[in-house]
Amino acid sequence: MEGLFKGVKVVDAASFLAGPCAATIMADYGADVIKIEPLSGDGHRGISGGHPSEWSWQLTNRNKRSVSLDINKPEGYQLLIRLIESADVLVVNFSSSQLAKFNLEWDTLKAINPRLVFAQITAFGNKGADANRRAFDLTGWFARTGILNTMRNKGQPPTTPAGGVGDHATAMTLYAGIVSALYQRDRTGEGCMVTTSLAATGTWANGLHLQGTVAGEDAAERRDKEDWSNPLSNVYETKDGRYILLALQNMKRDYPKLVKVLEHEEWLEEPEMRSVRPLFKNRIMARQRIASAFLKFETKEMLARLDETGIVHELIAKNTEVIEDEQLIENEVIIPYDSGKPHCDRTFATPFRLSTVSQRTPVGAPEIGEHTEQVLDELGLDQDEIRTLREGEVVRS
Repeated sequence: MEGLFKGVKVVDAASFLAGPCAATIMADYGADVIKIEPLSGDGHRGISGGHPSEWSWQLTNRNKRSVSLDINKPEGYQLLIRLIESADVLVVNFSSSQLAKFNLEWDTLKAINPRLVFAQITAFGNKGADANRRAFDLTGWFARTGILNTMRNKGQPPTTPAGGVGDHATAMTLYAGIVSALYQRDRTGEGCMVTTSLAATGTWANGLHLQGTVAGEDAAERRDKEDWSNPLSNVYETKDGRYILLALQNMKRDYPKLVKVLEHEEWLEEPEMRSVRPLFKNRIMARQRIASAFLKFETKEMLARLDETGIVHELIAKNTEVIEDEQLIENEVIIPYDSGKPHCDRTFATPFRLSTVSQRTPVGAPEIGEHTEQVLDELGLDQDEIRTLREGEVVRS
């Protein structure tokens, strides 16, 4: 398959999730992505805790080639520079101080390759007191940007978030920046530096609540002080212990449907349960009464009743259900994957489709340095030179 990015060379020198995930999107659409790892391998390889499938590594580094080299050594640094000289895109998650340490600052690289798109992810941006502060998505995306503060009810601490969610959102942002920069390069002939951060993408993701806060309506603070919780957009437990999320928006239209589903049409005549203002004034009581009504129904029956009304709702799925979801499989959100690893026969496609270009059939993520010799050969090194580099522990192959 030629792919959208046929002929585009990406050097992925980032680690863990967000940066490499952006490079994976490009690989899925045909780019030649060369994964740079230290001799011991990217620390991301250890996320799966020794599980034989290497599940996280397989998701984030499929369709790539691995070159393992030590850029702390002059010979290793020069090899990286030679790769950058012919690259279209370089992806890193180094902070400003790390870029300076490794002599990989933008002014240095654009002099070497003026057409390079240099894509950098940081925790909090390149300016300010926290420019070199370390973070993961749990801290930089969820905690720092207020998202986590909205995920609690009165008197309760925030719940621990799901790891990787912020990384994947940030990867999509970086990918959008890379593609924008490539488009700009096509127009001007010049590359540029693309930057984003966990904090920037998390702030954007939380924009609805933050813009409300700018306007003086802090929904998270109000919820914490007043238990401000919408009884018609809430989670309710069923008789058999599952949870359904209601998301009523047109309350005047849908509330009468809901009370019929719950077999409590008399609520429409009760002053404290009428929609909309009385219902919200008495929201705590209303939520309790709706919750009690839900507990009388098995999940299957409740879902069928809600489906008939057109009320927006969804069963809160378990991960084991998501990976077997026929809707997701039919729409190629979940796709077959010949990873070469046990218990890793499916993966999750880049979440957008082009009508005229297909995504690459996924190929398993590489072993440490699996393609080092191949890539060095493409750079023009002979076997004696490669052997010397290997014996000097500059590369691993």
